[in-house]
Amino acid sequence: MKVDRANPLWRFHGITPMAIVFFAYLYLPIIVLLVLSFNENRLATIWTGFSTKWYSVVLGNDDMLRAAKNSLIIALSATVIATFAATLAAMGMARGRFRGEGGVAAMLTLPLLVPEIVTAIATLLFFIVIGVKLGLISIIIAHTVFCIPFAYLPIRARLDGMDPALIEAANDLYANEWQAFKRITFPLLWPGILSGAMLSFIISLDDFVISYFVGGAGSTTLPIYIFGMIRIGITPEVNAISALMLIISIVFVSISFLIDRVRY
Repeated sequence: MKVDRANPLWRFHGITPMAIVFFAYLYLPIIVLLVLSFNENRLATIWTGFSTKWYSVVLGNDDMLRAAKNSLIIALSATVIATFAATLAAMGMARGRFRGEGGVAAMLTLPLLVPEIVTAIATLLFFIVIGVKLGLISIIIAHTVFCIPFAYLPIRARLDGMDPALIEAANDLYANEWQAFKRITFPLLWPGILSGAMLSFIISLDDFVISYFVGGAGSTTLPIYIFGMIRIGITPEVNAISALMLIISIVFVSISFLIDRVRY
C-alpha cells in the first residue's frame, strides 16, 4: 500500500468518514440556526418562506439593545485591562528564567483548565466575602481575570519568536528600556497584542456562566437575555440574535487568526 507521506494521518482506515461525521455534528446545527433565522414563520422550526423581518425586530427591541450595550461595555473594559495586564506579564516572563517560573506560567494559564462553573461560583463567593456589590463592575472584574490567559498566550508566543539580538543591538546603541520597547519590541509585538485583545473581547462578549453568577440588577448581558428568552421557547428573534452573535464571533476570531500570522 502506498503511503501519502504528506498526509500520514489519512492512511488509517476510517479517519475520513469519522472526520466528516465530526464536522457535520459540529457545524450542521449552526447552519440550521442561520437558515431558520431567515424563516418567515413565527414558529421557528417550520419553514414557510424567506424573510429578514426578525432581524428588524431584534434591532428594534430596546431591552435587547440595552443588554447588548451592557455586553459591549463589559467586553471593552475587560479587554483593555486584561490585554494590558497580559502584556506586562508576558514581557516579565520573557525577560529570563527565575525560580518558580513554571509555577507562575501554570497559574497564568490555569483559568483555561478550570471548569467555568467552578470559576463563577468561586468568584461569586469571593465577592460576597469582601463585600463587592454585584453589577457591571463585578462582571468586569471577573471577565478581566478570566480573559487574561486568552490575551497572554498570543502575546507570549509572539515574544518567544522575537530575536533577542535585536534588543541587544538596541542596548549597544545606548537605547534605554523605553526606547527599545517603543522602537523595536512594540512594533514587532503589536500583532500578538491585537490578536490577544480580539480573543479576549469575543470571550467576554459571549460569556454566560460567569456573567450569570456575578451579575446583579441592571447588569443583564446579551447572553443572559437570550437565555431568558429561550426559557419560554425558541423563537425567530432568538435565532436572529444568535446568528448575529455567531457572525461577530467568526469575524473577530478570523481577524485574530490572520493578525497573529503577520510575520516580523
